[in-house]
Amino acid sequence: MVDSINSWANAITATRILLSPLVFLAIPEDGTGSWWAFVLWFVLCASDGVDGYIARRRGPTAVGAFLDPLADKVLVLGAMFTLVAHDVFWFVPVAVIAGRELLISVYRILKSGRGVSVPASKLGKYKTVVQQFAVAFAIMPLTALDATWTWLSLLWIAVVLTIVSGAQYLWYAGRPADVLVSEPA
Repeated sequence: MVDSINSWANAITATRILLSPLVFLAIPEDGTGSWWAFVLWFVLCASDGVDGYIARRRGPTAVGAFLDPLADKVLVLGAMFTLVAHDVFWFVPVAVIAGRELLISVYRILKSGRGVSVPASKLGKYKTVVQQFAVAFAIMPLTALDATWTWLSLLWIAVVLTIVSGAQYLWYAGRPADVLVSEPA
């Protein structure tokens, strides 16, 4: 893993974090959705794939390994809590998702203190994508009010994936360190 802080992937990730509040501000309080919020959401979520692609080609950095999951959490949880504040999302599924994210973040920090990297699992990546789609359908004007079943279904699928992927991380936490390091991303 490269130790360079300066990389295009890290710059994109940092930009995702800095621009996230614009999405939260663009989400309308009446739950009708906003094309501005949706387009900005789409660009920020898509840039996650771009920074990942660049990092794989140029070599991941320790800073990027920390910032990328942080950017995902800031973006997704910020949007979800904004939707809770606007009475679009129910608090319970968002609290479950936030609790898991906090638990796994603490786990990653503790492991990194011991020199062990805990990359996102495939299931964890799927979980993030489903969370992103739940928010996308909740803020897109075409589905915000007229197809609530889409984002409600995706939100609950995200909760299930959140719990299962969190349990997966905790399962590996009880195994020897060599298993953690060799676990595929």
